[in-house]
Amino acid sequence: MHTVYLSLGANIGNRKRTIREAIEKIEEMVGVVVRQSTLYETKPWGFESPNDFINACICVETGLLPHQLLLTTQKIEKELGRIGKSVNQEYHDRVIDIDILLYDDLSIDEPDLKIPHPLMNERDFVMKPLQEILK
Repeated sequence: MHTVYLSLGANIGNRKRTIREAIEKIEEMVGVVVRQSTLYETKPWGFESPNDFINACICVETGLLPHQLLLTTQKIEKELGRIGKSVNQEYHDRVIDIDILLYDDLSIDEPDLKIPHPLMNERDFVMKPLQEILK
């Protein structure tokens, strides 16, 4: 089994319910959620919007390999109503965003997958909930 840390964020619709549904789908499709941060309400990062985010981090034990995990989290996003991903650091409102922060001690730098997440250290909305659940 592999230990994975994921960041979840939502700023459209019923944000808390969407985060809860995302975690339920992660448990069904990815693996066992062993730790979950509290929910944090934050301002948008990298763009302007009147809609605040609800953010959380979770720790998951999974048998999925990194690319399988990426495809699965993207499938969950689509099932919850996400349309498109941010491109070239142009961010926008979203129903759900699931980012892979850490995967065991792996370091991956590929066009479609970067682990550890390259911007996580710049984002308090990621680091505060992540620090809460890191061992």
